Amino acid sequence: MRLSVKALAIAAALLWGVGAMFLTGLMNLIAPPFGEHFLLTMSSVYPGYHATRTLADVLVGTGYGLVDGGVCGLLFAWLYNTFAK
Repeated sequence: MRLSVKALAIAAALLWGVGAMFLTGLMNLIAPPFGEHFLLTMSSVYPGYHATRTLADVLVGTGYGLVDGGVCGLLFAWLYNTFAK
């Protein structure tokens, strides 16, 4: 069985970008201590993203998460399909 590279890339992008980065950043704006350590860790990974509790940073983190998740999903599906032959 082969995986759809496009579908997995989109699903991973949405899960990581929206599910992890956006929702954690939004919850951190609403209830400040929520996800603070996670966001600080992500700020050390993503250049230009700073966990300063602003809407702009939430959107920058979401953008990074969408790209990162999409690339990881694409690579995972491609590797799976390559070795599943």
